[in-house]
Amino acid sequence: MAISKNTVAKSAIQALLSKATVALSHAEIQLAINNICDRVTIYRVLDRLIQEQLVHKVINIDGIIKYASCNTCTSKHLHNHIHFSCIICYEVTCITSVIPKYSIPKAYIVNTTNFTLSGICPQCA
Repeated sequence: MAISKNTVAKSAIQALLSKATVALSHAEIQLAINNICDRVTIYRVLDRLIQEQLVHKVINIDGIIKYASCNTCTSKHLHNHIHFSCIICYEVTCITSVIPKYSIPKAYIVNTTNFTLSGICPQCA
């Protein structure tokens, strides 16, 4: 996989996501980086960061895609952890201390997983 060059937008988005404690939506990212680029560029940068295995995306309970830095990936790109989506504040948090388990019939081959639990986060409880 070819690593793309860093741009101002890519560097800003990557820095933002690496410091974030929750997953961020496209709109939240655009607002946080003070509109240094247009929305299409943000989507392209996010796609590139996903391809480079630096970011993963999660679908929130309300259908909004959120993005989080891959802080726990080592040499193998895995996101075998729980995502918790708060029904009050809509924040999505990666809970890496819990490894989900599942069982499917042998005829199926799993490429990706997305475990999202919904409820009330500690800040809203």
